[in-house]
Amino acid sequence: MFGGVYVRPGDTPSYVRVLNHLELESHLDRSGIGTSVRHQRKALADTSIEVVTSPWNGGRPSTAALKRAVGDGLFESYDVAHCNLMGPESLAIAAHARRNGIPLVIHAHTTAKNFEESFRGSNAVAPAFGRYLRWFYSQADVVVAPSEHTRRVLSEADVDAPIRVVTNGVDIDSLSGFEALREPYRRRFDLEGLVVFSVGNVFERKGLTTFCRLAESTDYEFVWFGPYDTGPLASSTVRRRVRHPPANATFTGWIDDVRGAYAAGDVYLFPTKNETQGIAALEAMACGKPVVVRDIPTFEPLYSDGIDCLKCETLPEFRTALQRLAENPDLRERLGENARETATEHGLDRVAEGLRDAYDAANRVGSRPESTTD
Repeated sequence: MFGGVYVRPGDTPSYVRVLNHLELESHLDRSGIGTSVRHQRKALADTSIEVVTSPWNGGRPSTAALKRAVGDGLFESYDVAHCNLMGPESLAIAAHARRNGIPLVIHAHTTAKNFEESFRGSNAVAPAFGRYLRWFYSQADVVVAPSEHTRRVLSEADVDAPIRVVTNGVDIDSLSGFEALREPYRRRFDLEGLVVFSVGNVFERKGLTTFCRLAESTDYEFVWFGPYDTGPLASSTVRRRVRHPPANATFTGWIDDVRGAYAAGDVYLFPTKNETQGIAALEAMACGKPVVVRDIPTFEPLYSDGIDCLKCETLPEFRTALQRLAENPDLRERLGENARETATEHGLDRVAEGLRDAYDAANRVGSRPESTTD
């Protein structure tokens, strides 16, 4: 059974029903991976590609098992399988795709390096996890990487599959009206003056220590909008920093409307040590905020120092950048306007185009079925 049709000028029509799957979706809705998947599905909704989100016949494994018991198949019908995680359910989807000749696309949201400094024990696990990722990503007909840097990392790790770069994108429309939330959110968190802010899950990999040291050595207000874990999986650094923050730093925890973060903040600080791309930075740019990032390879081709952001390496460089922005409103405005232009290059239309091309490429590569059973 085929789904919708998408047609580009000059193309032969392609008929595609796509599985766009994220296992543990309910647990990842507050993560960058969850945001990326929401972007994918919203982008594809504006095409004629038909999207299903569960691989199971009937929507759940238990329902699929009952259907199998009466002679139906375990798996839903789709023409391309697109997996966004690497757990046991994704392994089952990959095996089913190989057996039945269904083109398989795997999204590389994670590398061994950006798994480090995320959870307690993640550094020790990272080497073995990296070997698993190399094997799993190599099952794909096409691997999707969110940035050119991630593509290089996967290639250097000997992932044995074609790799295509597709931006995670930014949902510009969803940020509309953020300005109206400035005063309510500044009152809510008792913020005054220049506010330096970050958005997203609180991890040491995201630059938590740099964030706190900058707060300790300056007089600006610092706010990190986003969830954090203080339980057994949390690193000792996260537990210590969020429990005993600098006097001028606030960790808000989860907020229901991320637009409030971009409204309340003035300078977006992103001292992350490793990223596959960084969706929150694009969101800040889409809101016209001046952005200060760590000068890491991921950002080298994406952003230009002094044009749409300021790039820093050392703590003194970060302090100098914040001081320049605090003292120069014209610089803040210029960087913010250029950042807004950069963000438009990563709109959901670009996500749809990139995914469509990845699905086309997977169809061309294809897999001969090993069998025709579930």
